[in-house]
Amino acid sequence: MKKQIQDFSYYQLKLKDHLESSFPEKAGDTNFIEQRSRWAANAYEGAFRAGNAIEKCDEIADYILYENLHFSKFNTLFEVLNYEFADIFDEVEYRDFAIKILPACEEIFNHYELTDDFAYTTDYDLLYTELTGLIALWIEEHGIR
Repeated sequence: MKKQIQDFSYYQLKLKDHLESSFPEKAGDTNFIEQRSRWAANAYEGAFRAGNAIEKCDEIADYILYENLHFSKFNTLFEVLNYEFADIFDEVEYRDFAIKILPACEEIFNHYELTDDFAYTTDYDLLYTELTGLIALWIEEHGIR
């Protein structure tokens, strides 16, 4: 039982770290974190009991832990700000501004099917361009503070 609790808390910490850095809008969803972490720990244990190598067990658990958490709206906004608006932001302001403007960008994100591999599609360039325009207009109207 102690080993299962240890695995569960390991996956919780791992997922929380990922959410805080790439999905801050989900970082406070404790139910989501607990459920995913439990599933990952159970998947690891099941894979191990089935005789899989440790690397394969880790791969299976990570697949479950990070499912639909590879493409990040927040990271995309951060990238746009970093490359297109570097001249008006200090480096430390990117994160706060990306969190602040994320709700205003939802309508644009909703026009795309944001799968885990979306960043490798041609639609990503269109999304990037639309976000750049929206951010420029938003800054013009509201400023950066």
